[in-house]
Amino acid sequence: MSTTLHSLLASHDADLPAIGAPDRDWLTYGGLRALGYQITDRLRAAGIGAHERVAIVLPNGPEMATAFVTVAQAAITAPLNPAYRLDEYAFYLTDLKAKALVAQAGDDGPAVRAAQDCGVDILRLHADPSDPAGVFQLVPDAAADTPAAAGSPGPDSTALILHTSGTTSRPKIVPLSQSNLVASARNIQTSLALTSVDRCLNVMPLFHIHGLIAAVSASLASGASVWCAPGFDALKFFGWMNTAMPTWYTAVPTMHQAILSRAARNADIIATTPLRFLRSSSASLPAQVMTALADTFNAPVIEAYGMTEATHQMTSNPLARGAQIPGSVGIAAGPVVRIAHEAENRIIDGTGEVVISGANVTSGYESNPDANAKNFFIADDTRWFRTGDQGAIDDAGYLHLTGRLKEIINRGGEKISPLEVDGILLDHPAVAQVVTFAIPHAKLGEDVAAAVVLVEGQRATDTDIRSFAAERLADFKVPRHVIILDEIPKGATGKMQRIGLAEKLGLATT
Repeated sequence: MSTTLHSLLASHDADLPAIGAPDRDWLTYGGLRALGYQITDRLRAAGIGAHERVAIVLPNGPEMATAFVTVAQAAITAPLNPAYRLDEYAFYLTDLKAKALVAQAGDDGPAVRAAQDCGVDILRLHADPSDPAGVFQLVPDAAADTPAAAGSPGPDSTALILHTSGTTSRPKIVPLSQSNLVASARNIQTSLALTSVDRCLNVMPLFHIHGLIAAVSASLASGASVWCAPGFDALKFFGWMNTAMPTWYTAVPTMHQAILSRAARNADIIATTPLRFLRSSSASLPAQVMTALADTFNAPVIEAYGMTEATHQMTSNPLARGAQIPGSVGIAAGPVVRIAHEAENRIIDGTGEVVISGANVTSGYESNPDANAKNFFIADDTRWFRTGDQGAIDDAGYLHLTGRLKEIINRGGEKISPLEVDGILLDHPAVAQVVTFAIPHAKLGEDVAAAVVLVEGQRATDTDIRSFAAERLADFKVPRHVIILDEIPKGATGKMQRIGLAEKLGLATT
């Protein structure tokens, strides 16, 4: 069984398509293997050894996918968001202790300037449009004084470093080993029954664990193909679908909702490009959206539950038609999943904090003993990781999330699940999107608010929506404020963010 990315890729002898892009040929597995050896040689010649850290700042597309795969076979990768500003790059490059930065040829933007200011070597990615998609050359801006020693990363070597979102505190560094990546890729391959005939249409950003592991790595683990879009664009999605002829795609709920909004006018493409399944992860998928997707595409919608510290996937709804439960993130799909007491280090029945243990779970945050002491504990002779999510496992083994513990609204001692309120408000015929969140209250501590986007062409007032909720929710759960917006603020990966929304909308004053 393969335990490194190199051995995972080498386990496929067939010369099958791997990475594709608009208007370009497929890069074959044979070509990807050859590219991996070439990039290893280039990195060593540039003085970058197997345990050096290489930041990658590239736009979404096949070269970003192959840069991750090939660099991670030879060194430690650290993909960064291309939308960061100069100060952000300076922070991340310093915090990562990056040895080098991979950037496009001709790029003189903030990432390159920050690397120059921080003394980080710059490796230029050159891609010839006449080459197959994903093929590139790496050329250093300056030659290394001394080449790095030969050698390959082992199963326990770090392959990928990502930061947590850092919404309420300094972002934590999450190191993921070669064996973490392989285990998670294999888990997803098994959950989705991926084979070499599958084609994934990737619209997820490739600086995020979802796209890197679920779309790219799981496809490679199964000898399948990936067609890399330049990013998510609802206006172009069905054109890409018509070109790529995928068997599946994976996205976050807001992307699925945007796709649904344009599905009726693209019924012919949906009919001529049947999907085997659709996958959703990285945020809770509203039950109404899961049902609408399944009806629209006539395919099962597989909601999965993932996070960076688990190298993405933890649970997944089963693949068989009818086995998916709307509102549930499915059954354990790789790691062991249990419920723990939220304050005590013990496993419990009922509702509590979701905890996991398994081969895909990070060994711990880097240089952060306080965070490790808070988030890891031993019980029943097992080392558990606290996910920060609240939920319960039903008798059939399906996990139902209540929400992030830090997002649960405490209204004068009454605990309110934002996901529950979301689900009720989405039943209103005029509501297309909703995110429920806490706002400060002088006497109660917190109160309930909801930001809403209306269905195109529909009308409703905040009073209408509150009255609708009042008929279906206990009084203390009804949002005291409903804000109707054209668009709800989202994070870099397309997820709606509850924490900090009160401040963004000017509702943070008591």
